[in-house]
Amino acid sequence: MTHRLPVTPRLGLGGVALLLALTGPALPASASPADAARTPTATTVEEQRLDRAAPQEILRRSGFDALAPRFERALKGSDGYAQAERTVTRHASALWRRAVDRAQGRGPATGDLSRGDDRPLYWARLALSRELRAWTTRFALADEQRRALHTALETSSRGQDDIRFPGHGVKRVLVTGFDPFTLDRDTRIGNPSGASALALDGTLVRTADGPARIETVVFPVHWADFAEGTVERVLARQLPHLDLFTTVSQGRQGRFDVERTNGAWRGGFPDNENAASTGTVPVADPGSQPQWTTTTLPYRQLTEAETGRFPVYDNTEVTEIPAGGTQPVTRPDGPTPGSAARAGGGGDYLSNEIAYRATLLRDRLGLPKLPGGHLHTPVLQFGAENTNPQTGTVTDPDFERNRTDIVSQVRELVKTAVGETG
Repeated sequence: MTHRLPVTPRLGLGGVALLLALTGPALPASASPADAARTPTATTVEEQRLDRAAPQEILRRSGFDALAPRFERALKGSDGYAQAERTVTRHASALWRRAVDRAQGRGPATGDLSRGDDRPLYWARLALSRELRAWTTRFALADEQRRALHTALETSSRGQDDIRFPGHGVKRVLVTGFDPFTLDRDTRIGNPSGASALALDGTLVRTADGPARIETVVFPVHWADFAEGTVERVLARQLPHLDLFTTVSQGRQGRFDVERTNGAWRGGFPDNENAASTGTVPVADPGSQPQWTTTTLPYRQLTEAETGRFPVYDNTEVTEIPAGGTQPVTRPDGPTPGSAARAGGGGDYLSNEIAYRATLLRDRLGLPKLPGGHLHTPVLQFGAENTNPQTGTVTDPDFERNRTDIVSQVRELVKTAVGETG
């Protein structure tokens, strides 16, 4: 059984509000003295990895190590929740914009780490999050408000509040990426889907039918966030206005996969908090939930086009429990009628889940002709002499070349896909 990311009733447009209502609580505006919580909260599993050698080197060599101290000083100057919220949002948004600008060659190239690296964004976000968690306030702050500040930090530093499309005459494309993951195995790991998001955000590509604007966001590798509806909250307002979307994650070695079918099943592989989840993908209105959803990306054109050095496959394999059966069966040509999902083409991890959620939302919003689906990139590999996480360096020429080639090919695949939308 694969786990990738590693080698993861029709509602109509009026149903967006219902979907949003079912996927998360409103953010608080104030706290009562009885609920006041001035003391810090415990660091998370992800934040605890910050003190390891590789994350510290990545932050230092990118210049992103300066951001958390600035954020800490700004937080200390907050005299109430409203000011704290503005501080968090401003610094989180600036982090996203700095990472995008760095990847796209704008502004000074702080540090000697290559500009296209996605890892400084990930580790700097966690550094800001740890500062926020450790902050002892000078005013009453409810637990719910502290959680809301962390939500603001997450959404703003992932580009989720920064989606800006132009008016008529330009096609609209949304691409999503992921954080690095399996970091207990190797904290040097990057994720080419996140690097692609930074490289493509706000860019314009030319197609035979005219220009297309690409906007991007990055999602966490957290089962809980997905269960709480983070994907639907971001995408519900965007899908009705798009010409194409694709979720992207890291998949197999040496190949791209266009995933034909997505399954409604979580396989339990630990996430970045070392939490596991097994069972049916939790979504709103589970009574109408299908076991399978299907890509509407132009997969034949994507596999046939010359887009880069890696081969691109139309992946039709799934794992199912057949109707009337009890044991999982792998099907090379897709699911059979009445079967229960155990893995989509993209596995049973969060890459499969984001594809399932995005395409289910597409269908529930009554957008069956909107091209959308999931693209798995090759694994981003270090050079042959740099594979040991205990003795290896945080970067090498092969690692940087592989990332550059993968990102370039993602761009060409997106360009090819949107060029086929007519």
